[in-house]
Amino acid sequence: MNHHHQSRGTIEINRRLVTTGVVLTAAGAVAAWVGMAIAASAVFAAGRRLVREMDVPPSQQAALKLRQAKEASRAGMQAWRSTSDTQN
Repeated sequence: MNHHHQSRGTIEINRRLVTTGVVLTAAGAVAAWVGMAIAASAVFAAGRRLVREMDVPPSQQAALKLRQAKEASRAGMQAWRSTSDTQN
């Protein structure tokens, strides 16, 4: 005869192990966030240094490239018009 009686549907969970797992997971998450913050800080600092050391600031470079693109577009349109005018 079986003297051990187990009721169905109940699970025995070792709360100490679950608590330890939760604590270690939380500590790992905190360590990961601190690591990401330190890495992001280093990348942003390097970016700021790079921008400060540039001869021409990025905003002026963008404005210059936009002017060049507009002039190139205008020249292309004029060349296209003059070519189509001579063919007609």
